[in-house]
Amino acid sequence: MKQHITAVDKRIANQIQNIDERIDQLQWKVIEAFQQHQVSDFHFSGSTGYGYNDRGREILDALFSDIFDAEAALVRSQFVSGTHAISTALFGVLRPGDKMLYISGKPYDTLHKVIGEEQDGKGSLRDFGIAYEHIDLQSDGNIDWDMLQHKWTDNVKVIGLQRSRGYAWRNSFTVEQIKDIVSRIKEQYPNVIVFVDNCYGEFTEDKEPTAVGVDLMAGSLIKNPGGGLAETGGYICGKKTYVEQASYRLTAPGIGGEVGATLHSLRPMYQGLFLAPHFVGQALKGSVFAAAMFEQLGFETQPKWNEARSDIIQAIRFQSAEQCIAFVQSVQKASAVDAHVTPEPWDMPGYEHPVIMAAGTFIQGGSLELSADAPIREPYIAYMQGGLTYSHVRLAVIKAMEQLGEI
Repeated sequence: MKQHITAVDKRIANQIQNIDERIDQLQWKVIEAFQQHQVSDFHFSGSTGYGYNDRGREILDALFSDIFDAEAALVRSQFVSGTHAISTALFGVLRPGDKMLYISGKPYDTLHKVIGEEQDGKGSLRDFGIAYEHIDLQSDGNIDWDMLQHKWTDNVKVIGLQRSRGYAWRNSFTVEQIKDIVSRIKEQYPNVIVFVDNCYGEFTEDKEPTAVGVDLMAGSLIKNPGGGLAETGGYICGKKTYVEQASYRLTAPGIGGEVGATLHSLRPMYQGLFLAPHFVGQALKGSVFAAAMFEQLGFETQPKWNEARSDIIQAIRFQSAEQCIAFVQSVQKASAVDAHVTPEPWDMPGYEHPVIMAAGTFIQGGSLELSADAPIREPYIAYMQGGLTYSHVRLAVIKAMEQLGEI
């Protein structure tokens, strides 16, 4: 095993250096935004009740909008997940009779219930008379532009794009690719709203989708931008009009983002945002190491160790359900928290197949911390994400290799 590790470290040295250089650039950008807005310790105090005039909340919104090159942002602990933030954004801008067209294939499993079925009685988009269709990606992972023309109708108001791979064997979309996609869409349909699910993508590149023309974007604070410290929450950012509409969905029309007590949530949100570039970089380095190790031993990976990355997810294809389950369990065994627990596949709410999840995290569901999950269906692919320290990811990969050698 030591021989394999030495060979991999040598092979990936340049990739690791490139990631370290990007960490510096993004860290400096975040610090400059903090300095520009004169962040002080009184911004961390929080508020109670209605939360009127919460300066800490207002400055946090401004930091996100500046760092993500957006007109406005809504950053709140009241968002319970990335799916909640995405749902709020979509319900904010869509109205009965409108249509949403997802052009990156079927979205992540937890969004399926948000889309719903007609008259399902659950308050889904379709239950409110909002139409939905998706367009599968081409075999090379690119947008099927001919099918977009075919599916286009005059009531399409939102075109959705999932930046990350989700539970799909494809590369995530880079910001440069998103720029080209937005440009082409706006040439043909200038009034449509381009929405991006940005979960797992923040700080993996030197800029975000809202810097290249995306109108509306959402994500989770217990993923990348929370830096492993935010205990809950999410964000929506983009064009001011659309963020405002989303804020009315979060609270109530006429109230929007002007209220919302922050209690004791602000300090970890600020500090997490400050640390996010560094910890995302640690996760990226761990993914590169994992890909190189698994490739060296004959497994298929997506992306490969030397390919461009635009999210923190590393997909690994196994030959059997037993191998896939063993890998996820090995990640759990390498955790500092709940290492003694053995995860098993189960019917998790919001998912269509049994899912096994390794999550020995300090923040429940915190996927910037090292975790792994896999839907138990063919092909047997496990998705590893996060890792607050490079050393932790290396340990988990080495333990997984040892475990797989026994199967």
